[in-house]
Amino acid sequence: MSTSNKSDDPENIVVQMMLDNGIDYLATLPCDRIKNLLPLISKNFVEIPLTREENGVGICAGLYMAGAKPMMAIQSSGLGNMINALESLNIACDIPLPVLASWRGVYKEGIESQKPLGKSLPSILEGAGIEYTIIDEVEKLYLVDRAISDSFKNRRPHIILMSPRVWEPSTCSARVEQDSENLKERSYEINFKTNISKPEMVRYDAISVISPLLDDEALVANIGVPCKELYSVNDRELNYYMLGSLGLASSIGMGIALKSERDVVVLDGDGSILMNPNALIEIARAKPSNLIVVALDNGAYGSTGSQETLTAKFFDLELFARASGFINTTKVHTKDELEDAFVKAKNSGELAFIHVILKSGNVSCETVPLSPVEVTDRFMKALK
Repeated sequence: MSTSNKSDDPENIVVQMMLDNGIDYLATLPCDRIKNLLPLISKNFVEIPLTREENGVGICAGLYMAGAKPMMAIQSSGLGNMINALESLNIACDIPLPVLASWRGVYKEGIESQKPLGKSLPSILEGAGIEYTIIDEVEKLYLVDRAISDSFKNRRPHIILMSPRVWEPSTCSARVEQDSENLKERSYEINFKTNISKPEMVRYDAISVISPLLDDEALVANIGVPCKELYSVNDRELNYYMLGSLGLASSIGMGIALKSERDVVVLDGDGSILMNPNALIEIARAKPSNLIVVALDNGAYGSTGSQETLTAKFFDLELFARASGFINTTKVHTKDELEDAFVKAKNSGELAFIHVILKSGNVSCETVPLSPVEVTDRFMKALK
């Protein structure tokens, strides 16, 4: 099989433009139309394989705030999963994100289910106020450079809708079929026995235990009341208050931890983790040793009226973390247990997950008096 990869192949031109723009991380999900581009991404950048597109939005936001220049390469169908995250995180906070989307459903599309979203994407993006560029022939490849540059210059997401037509002249065959199977032989053993006892603390109590134990760690706080309570207990410039994009707290923390030399703490919640369980799976795969995920579990959506979540009766977050690949996990119910677990996690030098069992209930606190952009800019300045 020929493995010709000429420098003037579209795939190589795109990769060179990414390099010229200083891109260093690529979060990816595969598409058949970019199967020869993806191996070149793996070779030239730090690749973060995703299991869900909006999770990549959070990871890339964390990477950017820590000083990286990330980008995504996905199939265009994934844009449907990303709209709210792009609006409530990137646009609200002025966080850039160039996205190369393999544009399905329009050109020589053989799968009928790809067509409705694919044909509607330009109008959807326009209606959402998200910048986009259509590249439907190889002669327009120079627009990739413009789109990436625009994203970072103007601190906004920019979607590159890349038609399969662009790749037709290519002789690139970077993806060589392998004889071996993808699945590798391996074994697992999880020894797990735990009890969830009657909780003693509310979320505010747990935050009050953790806050005095912080030194120069970066901290990401889950959306809503947790941000208000943290601001009331201990406002710090190294606190990142999430003011939108439920489910992405741990994703953002992962991105920061991958790029920053600081230790990173995430105050996540049961509703948030259940909204985006992919985050724990991808964190466990990457294993950033400077990340502590604190799951504040009160069995309720605390910011919307304390409606019950699955963890109230049916689901154990620590067990899920273990099943996802976390090794250093613990469950706590009291202030003393939480303080001991947090200190041990800080001193462990490895990825950690602390499952905090709480009573439902919020403490009345003022709204964080900062805009999303102000929070982001203040945090980035402190993170340097």
